[in-house]
Amino acid sequence: MAEVFGTFCLVFFGCASVITGGYGGLLPAGGVGIALSFGIAVIAMAYAIGPVSGAHLNPAVTLGAFLSGRFPAKDVAPYMVAQVIGGILGATVLWVIASGNAAGAPAILAANGWDPVNGYSMGSAFIAEAVATFIFVTVILGVTAKKHETALAGLAIGLTLTVIHLCLIPVTGTSVNPARSIGPALFSGSVPISQLWLFILAPLLGAAAAGLVAKTRIFEKE
Repeated sequence: MAEVFGTFCLVFFGCASVITGGYGGLLPAGGVGIALSFGIAVIAMAYAIGPVSGAHLNPAVTLGAFLSGRFPAKDVAPYMVAQVIGGILGATVLWVIASGNAAGAPAILAANGWDPVNGYSMGSAFIAEAVATFIFVTVILGVTAKKHETALAGLAIGLTLTVIHLCLIPVTGTSVNPARSIGPALFSGSVPISQLWLFILAPLLGAAAAGLVAKTRIFEKE
């Protein structure tokens, strides 16, 4: 339930900054508002539900934690299912709110995707998502390791997600989280659905690499 709630809040607040907050139409300056919305949501959830579930909020984080040897195999599937459910619920509530606008529901509910019009190819999008997720999960595993553990871990994680958004919103809209992508895509038509595979596969590959690197403990103090 903590993962459902936490992922709900992440998707709801982050995507709402685009849809109801109006930052999506003000890029690049609006990207700051979007980035802060996602980052602050993660910080809030890290401290709110971190003691309950660890506040993964992201199937990629769960996979990375498992492959690093710091998360039990029996909990991987339940966590991922809970996160996807939370993401879908967050997108659903946002869609209901947006539908109450006189203009009607938006055609694309802050869904992720690559757009050749912006000059970025599918390959660029895949690399961006995989590398960004690798960095994000590496930071998470680093600041939550026993030898590095700090009360500021949630802040470091949220700020890392913020800077990732600041850098990559023009490329993919920034996902690094399959649950964040699945929910909005369900309300955004055929194109986001057809591109959804990338926002599942690339983050999972990046997270898997981060988990395996963390397992070597090369970032931990002796």
